[in-house]
Amino acid sequence: MPDPFRPLDDGEVARLVAEHPLAWVVARGDAAGFAASPLPLLADLDGDGRVVRLVGHMARRNRLATVLAECPRALILFQGPQGYVSPGVVRDRSWGPTWNYAVVEVEADVTLRPGDNHAALTRLVDSMERDRAAPWTVAEMGPRYERLSQAIVAFHAEVRRLDARFKLGQDERPEIYRDILGSLPADDGLAAIMRRSNPGR
Repeated sequence: MPDPFRPLDDGEVARLVAEHPLAWVVARGDAAGFAASPLPLLADLDGDGRVVRLVGHMARRNRLATVLAECPRALILFQGPQGYVSPGVVRDRSWGPTWNYAVVEVEADVTLRPGDNHAALTRLVDSMERDRAAPWTVAEMGPRYERLSQAIVAFHAEVRRLDARFKLGQDERPEIYRDILGSLPADDGLAAIMRRSNPGR
């Protein structure tokens, strides 16, 4: 039986990563134990729009860098729009509460790439600044940039396994789904992804 909570296509996964780039990166080394850090990541896509690589950077002093140098495998967790859904917003008071959410879990092989520090920094800044009226650039840091860029280490995370779960009302009766959607502001991120995941409802 098909999983109703699978995203409709790979583009929805790429969109979640692009719109919610701050992910938890979790790793475990035999000697160092567990380490986890929230890091902004950008996705590289293949010709079919699938996420095949994540690019980021972290502080060199971040313990995660030490753990990944020992054991270069990571679990990376993205969280998109989410929210509690109360029975109070639907017409059937016997209906139970739930939580709607969209998440992406990635298992990846990580390569630390200090030689790519400049490329990783400028790519992230350019991506985050692109819609601003007067985008900031790293060049505006002047001489401080060189010193600060040496305090980080860039990395590539090659995707080994990707699992996405978009629990967004696909299993609800049509009238309950409409009640839930109608309880959210029209411009709410959860409402938007619910509409995209339930075409024609």
